[in-house]
Amino acid sequence: MIDVTAFNTALLTWYDERGRTLDVRSTTDAWAILVAEVMSQQTQIERIAAPWRAFLSRWPSPGALATATPSDVVRAWAGLGYNRRALALLDAARAIVVRHGGQVPPDIADLEALPGVGPYTARAVAATAFGIPVAAVDVNVGRVVGRVTCCSTARRELQREADRLVDPCASRSWTFAMMDLAATVCRARDPLCTGCPVAVQCAGRSAVTSNATRGKAQPRFPATRRWLRGRIVDRLRTADGWVTFDAPIGEHDANAVVDALRRLAADGLVELEPDLAGAPKRARLPRYRDAP
Repeated sequence: MIDVTAFNTALLTWYDERGRTLDVRSTTDAWAILVAEVMSQQTQIERIAAPWRAFLSRWPSPGALATATPSDVVRAWAGLGYNRRALALLDAARAIVVRHGGQVPPDIADLEALPGVGPYTARAVAATAFGIPVAAVDVNVGRVVGRVTCCSTARRELQREADRLVDPCASRSWTFAMMDLAATVCRARDPLCTGCPVAVQCAGRSAVTSNATRGKAQPRFPATRRWLRGRIVDRLRTADGWVTFDAPIGEHDANAVVDALRRLAADGLVELEPDLAGAPKRARLPRYRDAP
């Protein structure tokens, strides 16, 4: 059985000494934190500092963003990838204005009800903006919790064990400490168990050192659908109106481009102007978006 007090003392002492200094951790403003959390979904948090500052300078509150056009928000998302997150954040801002008077709610259920906000993001905002003693468990934090406790990898059990470990008096620092431990020490591949501040408390350290997860070979990025979608949206960002797509892009033939355009339209990221044969050839960034 883990000594939770000893675990947290070791973890937070280590974080005070070696935690990462990140711009996005400089604020307790709930809106700024929500923006940072959405931006860092599937994007390294170190990469978002400049676009995060620029985004908040332009839209410093949910009410400010709620009046933006989808095309403006997608353009502001340049370089971050996964552009659907931009539209989800726009929808979340509108929902915050309508449902919560323009203020990010502290309640986890209310946060999870916002477009684009899942269990992890809701708990990250609750813990770091409002000091609510809950654990934000993503894949990386879940890996640490699973190794330390040797619990099941089922999401509910990982969440239950993480909530048991969280320091009720320091949920903000605890959240950042667990993120940093996962990123720099308790890595998926080649974990640095000899330098881990909680190694003494880790029930699975022997198995971790001998059976660290090995990554699978990934396809070359330019050959992926995600790459193609990104290139299409990048072209539209620099245009004021309709853009014609009638040729291959990179390694993707014209049929793949048409398919990508249709999928982007289904996600609300582009508007299409079909030709007479019914195949989309011209597209633009969306001018309007229905309220969530």
